[in-house]
Amino acid sequence: MAHLIRRSLLALGAAGAASSVLPLRAQSTWPHRAVKVVVPFAAGGNTDSIARLLAERFTQALGQPFVVENRVGAGGGLAIDFVSKAAPDGYTLLVGAMANLAILPVINKVTFDPIRDFIPISNIGSNPFVLGIHRSVPAANVQEFIDYVRKNPGRFNYASGGSGSVSHLSGALFVKRAGIEMAHVSYKGGSQAVVDLLAGNVQMYFGNFSELVPHANGGQIRLIGVSSEQRVAQLPNVPTISESGLAGFKTITWNGLLAPAGTPQAIIDRAALLTREVVASESARARFTQIGVDPIGSTPAEFAATLRADLQTWAEAAKVANLKME
Repeated sequence: MAHLIRRSLLALGAAGAASSVLPLRAQSTWPHRAVKVVVPFAAGGNTDSIARLLAERFTQALGQPFVVENRVGAGGGLAIDFVSKAAPDGYTLLVGAMANLAILPVINKVTFDPIRDFIPISNIGSNPFVLGIHRSVPAANVQEFIDYVRKNPGRFNYASGGSGSVSHLSGALFVKRAGIEMAHVSYKGGSQAVVDLLAGNVQMYFGNFSELVPHANGGQIRLIGVSSEQRVAQLPNVPTISESGLAGFKTITWNGLLAPAGTPQAIIDRAALLTREVVASESARARFTQIGVDPIGSTPAEFAATLRADLQTWAEAAKVANLKME
């Protein structure tokens, strides 16, 4: 009898050990084919750049191709809806921005719930925006720009990368706080907005550093303010909008990696760990610096908390600003 008991205990121990290995085994088998990384913006902006950097590093580390797919439309809603309905198997991921996940759902009816339909993996990085104006506007700083537009009501436009985007919200808040009149012109992505800013078809745009800084010395535009609380290292001579007369003005966005709800925890954990390793690398940090992004590489729990908090913050901001999807 004692011998049988010992054999049973050994068998139970072996079974327990095997069960404890299963998550690791499942983790090690992902991925065994190509993974689609969906981006809700056109190619060329910060979110796209971050997604391509992450996809490149994941491909190198995991030995399977991570392919970026840009799905543009509905302020990012088309891409997010697509991922929310994808199979939760780790082969369709989303690199989304705060605008798509924390602003869009509070200003427009959407077909997804950012909390219910997704599992946050990691908040990759955050960044402020830079305010660019066309050279035809005779202003060297924020206050001069405000004064000039105020004297010419209704003559000027501001661009955005899409209705409901952070560039739209930033521009609308700026116009409201400055007490000026400007018409909003929406584009399908920041790259198109920049093209028309350079051409003078619009006079103002809140863009990512990667969109506007490369054109700073070209003579077509001037960079007159940043939307962060403090000046940034990439543009030390450009003052914050807050210090330029609109005290307290601040808009910052983030880009994060998410998976459809129901994705196995082993996959979430592996993707989160690898994301943190990528973000911590010197080469990635150098790339982030070039495009004006502050690296984060948060845990899934930390990212989930950020998403919940921002949904509340931007719901209140949208209500105060009376912003609606156009």
